[in-house]
Amino acid sequence: MNIASWLERAAAAHGSRPALFLGTDCVADYSSFAQSAAAFAGWLAAQGVTEGQRVALFAKNCPEYLIAMWGIWWAGAVAVPINAKLHAKEAAWIVENAGAVLTVVSSEMAEDYAAQSAVRVVEIGKPAWQFAVNSLALPRAHRTPDDLAWLFYTSGTTGRPKGVQITHRMLSTMSLSYFADVDEVTAEDAALYAAPLSHGAGIYCLMHVLKAARHVCPPSGGFDEAEILDLGAALGRVHIFAAPTMVKRLTTFAKSQGARGDGLRTVVYAGGPMYLADILEAVAWFGPIFVQIYGQGECPMGITALSRTDVTDRSHPRWRERLASVGRAQSGIEVRIGDEQGKPLPHGSVGEIMVRGDVVMPGYWQNEKASAETLKDGWLWTGDMGFMDAEGYVTLQDRSKDLIISGGTNIYPREVEEALMEHPSVHEAAVVGAPDAEWGEVVVAFIVPAAGAVIDSDTLDAHCLERIARFKRPKRYELLAALPKNNYGKVLKTDLRAALIK
Repeated sequence: MNIASWLERAAAAHGSRPALFLGTDCVADYSSFAQSAAAFAGWLAAQGVTEGQRVALFAKNCPEYLIAMWGIWWAGAVAVPINAKLHAKEAAWIVENAGAVLTVVSSEMAEDYAAQSAVRVVEIGKPAWQFAVNSLALPRAHRTPDDLAWLFYTSGTTGRPKGVQITHRMLSTMSLSYFADVDEVTAEDAALYAAPLSHGAGIYCLMHVLKAARHVCPPSGGFDEAEILDLGAALGRVHIFAAPTMVKRLTTFAKSQGARGDGLRTVVYAGGPMYLADILEAVAWFGPIFVQIYGQGECPMGITALSRTDVTDRSHPRWRERLASVGRAQSGIEVRIGDEQGKPLPHGSVGEIMVRGDVVMPGYWQNEKASAETLKDGWLWTGDMGFMDAEGYVTLQDRSKDLIISGGTNIYPREVEEALMEHPSVHEAAVVGAPDAEWGEVVVAFIVPAAGAVIDSDTLDAHCLERIARFKRPKRYELLAALPKNNYGKVLKTDLRAALIK
């Protein structure tokens, strides 16, 4: 099954429905969206691109991005989306590693990229692009469920990124699980792509195509709080995928403007730790619009979900524990908490989160060693530590590599970060372990103070001692203007640890 059949069906049944928007301007209905994608597929075929070959996308969010991506699938090729914030050298490395035969590039990035890569380029908006999307349409290619659709490169915070192989089956199962476990979608909805289309936001276009909903690219091409609030009010029934840091920024800005988020229907958040204090503030301000999911590139968007009801409920006796969790297993997946040998642990015991099912990747691209280390006996070892309660709610602790062992005792940074984030003078916090001759490691907290706040270690110590065990409290506090983050908003703890040993 070719996932592009969803666009073909939407166009056949709902061709006149508005499909692609730049801001509030509709630039294509479903009939013209599908026609442009089929024409681009025909152009790819005319350039010698065959089924299964890789075509890269190194572009900012724009309606043409979606045409290119669906055109790649229509042709039976494999999309290789690359974050537009990467350096041209980094993008060229991904293109080379993927063996891509062509790259679709935003015009403003084309010159720098062309200087780094010998692979052919087509620039969005240029005459060659216009010719491509007005070429003779290609009949949709046949693909099997296990054929590759998307080659996703991990963020590479600890080295070269790895290519995650994502199949048509994975995308289909993930989308259907979304309807069952995350949210409904109707034709009246609008997916607003404020996060990179190369990542989760792009994957979430699938279920909105299936339901013939609207697809909106903000004119800024990225995440701008004022723009999001304006578009929500203008378009109505808006869906956004956002990292927790984006939710925090949106909440802070909206409160400063007295804006309640009119027109925002659903915000799905994922991609990093959502601290309890932050989601409590967001729900109190915006209301019941939030849903949390937990996934990885290796199991895209499809491990667990915390429903809108669970995020909003304050009546259940364990609502705080539920809100601090990432929810329960989605329909397309099985979740286990395993010990070091992968054997299941009792409820409440911390171990590695393991998953299996039709949303799990078949392996990394041309990397058998990494695949063998991550996939064992049918299970994906996520590298995330956590526990599951008797009702199936999974609570993340930390990445296994982020665990701090001090004096032989395990300390999970997130628990310390949660405590710190409850202090009104703390805007952001990140906790890492620093080498120590006596204890092996000690806890160090990097703090970004709230605007205008004056903060000191004695105050933070007293605050932590009211909330967590004495041995878990930080031994040092380092104040920063901002935490180092990658292009997806994840804190680079590798950089923080490196700063401690310089």
